Amino acid sequence: MSTIPDFAALLAAAFAEDLGEAGDVTSAATVPAGARLNAVLAARDPIVLAGLPIAEAAFRHLDPAAGFTPLAADGDRLASGAILARISGDARALLAAERTALNFVQRLSGIATLTRAYGDAISGTGATLLDTRKTTPGWRALEKYAVRMGGGRNHRMGLFDAVLIKDNHIAVAGGVTEAVARARRAWAGPIEVEIDRIDQIEPALAAGADRLLLDNMEPNTLRQAVALIVGRVLTEASGGVRLETIRAIAETGVDLISAGRITQSAPAADIGLDFLD
Repeated sequence: MSTIPDFAALLAAAFAEDLGEAGDVTSAATVPAGARLNAVLAARDPIVLAGLPIAEAAFRHLDPAAGFTPLAADGDRLASGAILARISGDARALLAAERTALNFVQRLSGIATLTRAYGDAISGTGATLLDTRKTTPGWRALEKYAVRMGGGRNHRMGLFDAVLIKDNHIAVAGGVTEAVARARRAWAGPIEVEIDRIDQIEPALAAGADRLLLDNMEPNTLRQAVALIVGRVLTEASGGVRLETIRAIAETGVDLISAGRITQSAPAADIGLDFLD
């Protein structure tokens, strides 16, 4: 199981944003000091869970002595009504932590759930689902973790860890041959080149590309491209990838499919804090 990335700074910023200087004035005004709260985190819809350790840290951030018993783990596929964890502790503290805890686990579980739906849609085709850099600023490591919890794989983490030569790089460099040659002198790892036309395949391969990103191609064009490339380098399809289109894309024989929507457009999972008598 993949280890969750460090989230301490993001959690601290979230509490600073929510509590300000005065803290939770509503709970302080309405809840007696010393009151106790017992509750559960529950899924309202079928979900793939991600971010539960952050929810635990959020509740204990305001009540270090809070009880938190996980009843599920990140990556679990859960039915509607499933109980994710039992929580107990100081009522004022837990109520103040509720929204921050839910914001994290709802957002990350939403990504994991949508990723699983995309993965299920291409099951049996041999294609692998990848994410992209279309992530919430500051949340990238966590959102890419959620993709892994949903069964997807991560593309590059940022501009720093992989070379992907796009059309603008090629234009500024003076052509694909020059762009790849420059990249080869500066970078020891694999070099991926983006193309959007069939006639760009051979020049990119001749230049020494290790992987081709086939951008915004219709399935029939993708199929032709894959047939020309097969066995020489890995192929990646990108652009216009939606839940309703991904199966047709996968059936072209492409090796990889990168989908920005699994992070950029994932709706928050419906998860709530239910109080127990």
